[in-house]
Amino acid sequence: MQITLELPDSIARNLAPDQQSLSRAAIEALAIEGVRSGKLSAGEARRLLGFNTRMQVDAFLQDHSVDSDVTIKDVERDAETSRRFREQCLSSPTPRLLTTSS
Repeated sequence: MQITLELPDSIARNLAPDQQSLSRAAIEALAIEGVRSGKLSAGEARRLLGFNTRMQVDAFLQDHSVDSDVTIKDVERDAETSRRFREQCLSSPTPRLLTTSS
């Protein structure tokens, strides 16, 4: 869905230096308020913000002093993603173990 906002130029300039930055600021504000009000889950905010991981959205919300409660739905979705990733790795013709160096 596309949403158009009419803002006076002087206010828009105070909020962000350019249109792209202003659009991002509006999306971030929607995500913050959505989670804060309980209308969005952290998973929905993650998708809205375009983050790839739960850790990214958690850090973003923490930076903006927003507590996000993890719901059963969030945990189930994360578990399903993990299962699919594991199945893909195991079914790959050349499975690899991910390791970290010390």
